[in-house]
Amino acid sequence: MKLLRPFAAAAGLLLLAGCAVPRPPASADSYAPPAWYAPLPHGGTLADLHQWWTQFDDPLLVDLIDAAQTVSPDVATAGTRIAQARADRIAAGAAMLPSVDATVSAQRGNAIGGAAPTLSAQGALPVATLVQSGAQVSWEADLFGRLSARTDATRARLAGAQAGWHDARVAVAAETATSYVDLRTCERQLAVTRNDAGSRSETARLTGLSADAGFTAPAVAAQARASAADARVRLTQQQAQCDLDVKALVALSGLPEPRLRTLLATPWKEPSGFALAALPSLPAALLLQRPDIYQAQTNVAAASADVGAARADRFPRLTLAGQLANVFISTSGLSGNLPTWSIGPLSLTMPLFDAGRLEAAQDAAEARYDEAATQYAARVRQAVREVEQALVNLDSARARSEDARVAVEGYRASLAGTESMYRSGLGSLIEVEDQRRLLLAAETALVTVQHDRVAAWIALYRALGGGWTRPDAALARQE
Repeated sequence: MKLLRPFAAAAGLLLLAGCAVPRPPASADSYAPPAWYAPLPHGGTLADLHQWWTQFDDPLLVDLIDAAQTVSPDVATAGTRIAQARADRIAAGAAMLPSVDATVSAQRGNAIGGAAPTLSAQGALPVATLVQSGAQVSWEADLFGRLSARTDATRARLAGAQAGWHDARVAVAAETATSYVDLRTCERQLAVTRNDAGSRSETARLTGLSADAGFTAPAVAAQARASAADARVRLTQQQAQCDLDVKALVALSGLPEPRLRTLLATPWKEPSGFALAALPSLPAALLLQRPDIYQAQTNVAAASADVGAARADRFPRLTLAGQLANVFISTSGLSGNLPTWSIGPLSLTMPLFDAGRLEAAQDAAEARYDEAATQYAARVRQAVREVEQALVNLDSARARSEDARVAVEGYRASLAGTESMYRSGLGSLIEVEDQRRLLLAAETALVTVQHDRVAAWIALYRALGGGWTRPDAALARQE
């Protein structure tokens, strides 16, 4: 009975296996406003964000997004993080199961196993061969939930890494689309600038001919030439900006520049309208659509599990070992097999003095948990802000569009009338140039409004998560 007492005490400790020490909450509080305060889009039908890019009716844009996602280092890095997190999860799960190692050893000599040598009849030590094979088993009981906490942490990080991969793809898609729209807008502005430069050059040519004939003062001709030169400067600057936008798109997509320029030769048609994105009715529901928010939430859960594991590290550990073996021995013409087995040792270890190492590790884990909780709350606020900003920009672009169009039509008609009066001798070149500047500013404003409208829709797509849905969305809606 005395011999069984240690095993009885160990069995009592085994009953504690799986009894985890307390952890911090696996989810952190976050503030989301009770409603959207920015104006919501009107009309339209709901769009599936997974197929959202198809409504641009621009195959080149879809191809550029696919190419950018393929070569993006952010997407590739996110993929490697998934592989790392999956490997960590497998390793953590394996730590909760027994480990088995196969062993094989062979020995030959006249003194094997430490046994006292015996002389043979001829007075020589006998030579023996010893071969031993078997399996060694070791297992650690999950006392106080240390191993399960590590498993929970790796599982949460794997879910977060998968969400991070989706977030990287959505971010690359939005960035590529924005760069593409920037380029197409630059091309439109280039056309406006080219028309303005052509008009000014023609005015300068006609004014020069009139000055040569003595009908126009040389100062007026000089003003016309200066105006034409100024327009050419703007044209050169605009062309350079478009070239820079092309090179930015080359870097994003990985396509060779000559091929990309060939593809870009097809005229771009701005989408006439967008289907209404799947905007959640309440800001709190946005948490179900944003992969970055879910990743931040899984970081909180993983940090919580790390705290539990760090706390459990300060409690006892119980390990059990065992062995199955077969011993083959051959000596002096005789041989035989001897199967053996053993259970133990059953070891209980408890940290007594480590100079504060385990306590410091626990404090560090708790600090990381506080950081993860803070980052989660900040991410939620940032997500709400991004949606609100996209809605404000979208409403602003919608409100400005009609006025910008009317301004262009009005200034265009005014310039035509002023030029007609100037040619008939009833106006001055200064009046023409003033009207031309007003028209150029109005046309630039219209191009900017058109760009802002499309860019706001892209930003709203990005802010709504790009069609991603968290794995436990159905359960989260019930909470």
